Amino acid sequence: MQFSHSDAIWQAFPELRAGALYADGIDAAADVEEAVASFRAIAGARLAEAQESEFPEIQAWRRGFSRMGLKPTQYRSASEALLRRFRQECVLPRLHPLVDLCNAISLAFAIPVAVFDTKEIAGDLQVRHATGHETYLTFGGQSEHPEPDEVIFADGEGRAHARRWTNGQSGLSAVRETTRSVLIVAEALHAGAGEDTARLVATLAEALARHWPVTVATAALSHASSRFELQA
Repeated sequence: MQFSHSDAIWQAFPELRAGALYADGIDAAADVEEAVASFRAIAGARLAEAQESEFPEIQAWRRGFSRMGLKPTQYRSASEALLRRFRQECVLPRLHPLVDLCNAISLAFAIPVAVFDTKEIAGDLQVRHATGHETYLTFGGQSEHPEPDEVIFADGEGRAHARRWTNGQSGLSAVRETTRSVLIVAEALHAGAGEDTARLVATLAEALARHWPVTVATAALSHASSRFELQA
């Protein structure tokens, strides 16, 4: 299995930097409470000084969404949506230990983190522009078709595992109690994105090794090195 971004994405967003991680050996029994609390504390301290809309990581994604023709206050990146909810409610829902951990790390870094159950991905996964014929399964079980030219995560069977790039993941490959192997992707557009996504992935790999008996592989992605080969 291979994860990549299309050439058209790199051409449209040359500032993009991404980090990817593959982990095998996940289960739903890990206790991540202490780690989650520490990452949320980092986010809380930052939010005490400024709202998320002022963070350079969030501002960069807002500019990216505008370039995609989307209203950035209507369609927010996953990291902005998490930070906004955390600022307003001071808590986030508990879903699965891995998802809770990734959400907390996303909060701390203000960078969107997507987590995919690899057994639900057919063939390769690529961030690319939609043709409009792909299918997307919502968390509510409804099937949708992305708009033509919308940025999606698409697999080899034309199934969209995320819509509007970092805005919303599909229910199809969401992490569940039965999930054992995952692909995790962090993407950023701000100045310093390469260093920050690399640091995020390293932090995540360390946290995974502390909580699960996992086998981990990682990659830093740029236009010059744009493909991640994983044994899934």
